[in-house]
Amino acid sequence: MQRRTFISATAATAAMVASPMLKAQTLPNGPVRIVVGFPPGGGTDALARVVGQKLSTMWNTSVVIENKGGAAGVIAADYVAKQPGDGNTLLMAHINSHALAPALGLKLGYNPERDYVPISMVGITPNLLVCNADQPAKTVKDLVALCKAKPGQISFASAGGGSAQHFALEMFKLQAKIFALHIPYRGSGPALVDLIGGQVNYCFETMTSATPHVKSGKAIALAQTRLKRAKGHPTVPTMAESGFPGFEATVWYGLMGPSKMPHAMVQRMNEDVNKVLAMSDVQEKMDLYGAEDGGGSIEKFAAFIKAEQKKWTQVAQQAQVRVDG
Repeated sequence: MQRRTFISATAATAAMVASPMLKAQTLPNGPVRIVVGFPPGGGTDALARVVGQKLSTMWNTSVVIENKGGAAGVIAADYVAKQPGDGNTLLMAHINSHALAPALGLKLGYNPERDYVPISMVGITPNLLVCNADQPAKTVKDLVALCKAKPGQISFASAGGGSAQHFALEMFKLQAKIFALHIPYRGSGPALVDLIGGQVNYCFETMTSATPHVKSGKAIALAQTRLKRAKGHPTVPTMAESGFPGFEATVWYGLMGPSKMPHAMVQRMNEDVNKVLAMSDVQEKMDLYGAEDGGGSIEKFAAFIKAEQKKWTQVAQQAQVRVDG
């Protein structure tokens, strides 16, 4: 009886010790890097820092943001795809790296589905269709009429060939059945400078980049590109409300990891990111950047990515979008 009691007590003690160890194994050992495929200061970087700071506290470990800019996020995505599945290196994925680059048929060093595991959506932002105050058409209906009256003469800036802004324009051209001039820039900043200066007529631009110019009156927002109006622009109609049912061209951000990460770790991270996104101060910052509808299940994020890849592949094919790469 004494021996049985000793064995039982030993087993109970072992279980008590093992329990926290098992729980700890659902998180990485050591510091975590969230790799961002764009320079500091942009929307992807900003959202990664908001989430990373909270996860650092929650996980009681260092969570650092590492910027690996270049090729619209593809360089960072390629890097993370080749990292071990220990959870120490994650990616703040972006529509460019996981939907648009594949849609363009670019030769990528990674497979967006096979080499990654989705963790959680972080946020979705609309684009704004904007112009300066001197442009004659200040509604979508009038803009369509203007483009049809002057085919090929109305110019649209974008942040670059194959960017989310470029794809939004191509979708607009297809649905409106218009011919307009696409002028790619090296990023949102110079595109907006020339838009405000009148060197180009219109552009689809991320809400994060365009909002300061709209708020200052230097740019006018004709429409926004989600099916619902963003909290930050409640008076700006959607493209769907402007005569284009189903028109949705967003920029989205989500946390992903290398495909070999253990499922238990991915699930734990998903739950923790959901907790972070539900925090009131995080919600305030997300609203500031125009990022909505973050969180949800792993499966929901995976289905969203697949739908985005399918949609933009169809647009690329129908519009015959080509970029070097």
